[in-house]
Amino acid sequence: NPKIVVGGVISYEKSILLCKRAIEPQKGYWTIPAGYLEENESTEEGALREIYEESGVKPQIQGLLAIYSLKHISQIQLIYKFLSINKDLNPGVETEEADYFDWENIPWNELAFPSVRWALNHFKEAEGKEFFIPKSNPD
Repeated sequence: NPKIVVGGVISYEKSILLCKRAIEPQKGYWTIPAGYLEENESTEEGALREIYEESGVKPQIQGLLAIYSLKHISQIQLIYKFLSINKDLNPGVETEEADYFDWENIPWNELAFPSVRWALNHFKEAEGKEFFIPKSNPD
């Protein structure tokens, strides 16, 4: 059965939270906070748990941003759009460092996975919109 990954793009004012991975794969590269859904939790609960474990942030959910199907690694990713009420960070053991980046300062060449880039771009498309349709894998 495929693995289900849950996580989110979290904004504070005009900046976006990224976490530098302290674990493989892609140790030392930047990602959005995300991880595997655990048994007996909803996708929203799992995303909030992963975000808190990796960054120490407890954001407010704004909606489902994207559903990515990664057949080559047998993975489904559900990525939510979140809003943080402050810039306080307390990264966990899976995170080397966490920080908020303005769009023009995102380390695009140091992103851990293609789906991180997709999620960031899909977030930008939904930015400022109260209602948005969840995206899927880009063509």
